[in-house]
Amino acid sequence: MNPRRNVALGVGGTAVLLAALDAYVVVTVLIGIAQDVGVPINRLERVTPVVTGFLLGYVAAMPLLGQLSDRYGRRPLIHACLACFALGSVLTALAASLPMVVAGRTVQGVAGGALLPITMALVGDLWKDDERPVALGAVGAAQELGSALGPLYGAVVALLPAFSLLGVDLGGWHAIFWLNVPLAALAAVAVQRTVPASEARTGRVDVAGGALLAVALGLLVAGLYNPDPAKAVLPAWGPPLIGAGLLVAAAFVWWEIRSPVRLLDLTGVPKGPLLATLGVSFLSGAALLVTMVFVQLASQTLFGADALGGALTLAWFLGALVAGAPAGGLLTRRYGEPPVMVAGLVVATAGFWLLSGSLTGPLDLVVAGSGLGVVIAPVSSAALRVMPAAQHGVASAAVVVARMMGMLIGIAAVSAWGFYRFQSLTADLDTPLPLGVDPATYAGRLAAYTAKVQAALRVEYTEMFVATAALCVLGAAVALVVRVPAGAGRGERASRT
Repeated sequence: MNPRRNVALGVGGTAVLLAALDAYVVVTVLIGIAQDVGVPINRLERVTPVVTGFLLGYVAAMPLLGQLSDRYGRRPLIHACLACFALGSVLTALAASLPMVVAGRTVQGVAGGALLPITMALVGDLWKDDERPVALGAVGAAQELGSALGPLYGAVVALLPAFSLLGVDLGGWHAIFWLNVPLAALAAVAVQRTVPASEARTGRVDVAGGALLAVALGLLVAGLYNPDPAKAVLPAWGPPLIGAGLLVAAAFVWWEIRSPVRLLDLTGVPKGPLLATLGVSFLSGAALLVTMVFVQLASQTLFGADALGGALTLAWFLGALVAGAPAGGLLTRRYGEPPVMVAGLVVATAGFWLLSGSLTGPLDLVVAGSGLGVVIAPVSSAALRVMPAAQHGVASAAVVVARMMGMLIGIAAVSAWGFYRFQSLTADLDTPLPLGVDPATYAGRLAAYTAKVQAALRVEYTEMFVATAALCVLGAAVALVVRVPAGAGRGERASRT
C-alpha cells in the first residue's frame, strides 16, 4: 500500500475528470452560446465547430503530448496542460464572436487531450504490471464520469444569473469557463505536491506523425463543416478537403509503419483484432455524441425545454450509460468480449430506432444508453488483452482516441446531413411579418409557419437517430470479427478469480 502513490492517482484522475467534463459541458448550453454570439436559432449548423473544435484539439494532441511527457517528465507536462486549459477557458469566457469561442475551445481541447495519456503513463511509472489494470480502470472511470456529468454540470452552472463586472460577462454559460480557472489552479498545486518529479529522458518524439494526424483530422472536419447547408450536404470545398484528409491519413499510416519512433507502436501486436476493437470504439463514440447533442437540441427547439430541462432529459440516457458499463464488465467476464459487444450494440440499435419516433422518450433513451454502456468494458478489455502488459497504457489511450475520433467525425458527418435536410425542408418558407395585416391574421400565419418549422425539425431529428441506429448496426457487424488471443477466454478469466 502506497498512500502517496494513490494520492497522485487521485490528483491525476481529477485532472482527467476536469478535461472530460469540458468535452461535453457545452452540449446543454449550445443554444445560449449561439444566441450570445449572434447565430440565429435556425442556423445552428454554424455552432458545430464549438463541439468539433474541442474534440479536434483533444484527439490530435493526445498521442503526441503523451510522448512529450515520456521525454520531459509527467509533472511539467501536466502543469503546461493545466495552464493552457485555463487559458482556453478564459478565451472562451471572454468570447464575443463565434470564431473566438471556437479558438478558446480548441485550446482547451489540446490541453485536455494530453491529460489522459499522461495520467495513464504516470500509472505505468508508479504501479507494477500486476497492479496496473485497477489503477488504469480508475483513470478510465474518471473519463467516463466526465462524459456522464458534463451536460448536467454545464446546465446547473449556467443557471447562475447573467451579470457583468467591469464590462466582462461572468454569469450564465460564461461562468462554466470562468470556474475552470480556479479549478485548474487548485489542480496545479495538488500536482506539484503529489506527483513525483522525474528526470528528462533522451529519445525522439514523433512530431511528424502527430502533425500528420492533426492535419488529417482537421481537413476531414473542415470538409464536413457546411455553414450554409441550404443547397447541398457539403460545401463546395468539402469534397476536395475530405479527399486531401484521406490522403494525409494514408500518409500518416505509411509514416507510422516505417518510422523508427511511432505514436502507437504495434510491433508484435495482432493488428486485426486491435483495429476491429478500435473500430467498435469509433462507431460507438459517434453514436454517443450524436445522441448527447441532438437529444438536447430536440428538447430545447422542439419541446420547449430550457437548458436544465434538456439536461435532465438527457440524464435518462447518461444514467443508463453509466449503469450499463459495470454490467458490461460482468457479462464480459462470463461470455467474453465479442458476444457482449454485439449484444450491447444490438440493444442500442433498438433504442435508437425507438428514439427516432419519440425523439426524447425516457424509456427509449434508457434502452439506447444501456446498450452503449454495455459496450464500454468489453472494448477496453479486448484492447488490453491483445496488447502486451507494457503497452496497456497505450492500449487504453488508443480506445479513448478511437472513441473521440468517432465523436469528432460522427457529429460532423451526421450534422452535415441533418442540417442540410432542415434547410431543404424549410427553403420555401417565408417568415411572416406583422406589416399590413391585422393581428389575428398575423398570429394565424405565424402559427402556421411555426408548425411547419417544427415539422421540419422533427424530420431532421428522426433521420439523425435512424442514422445513429445504422452506426450501431455497423458497429455490431465489426464486433463480429473481433478475435481475442487464444487462451484468453472464460477458462483463463475463471482461473484468475
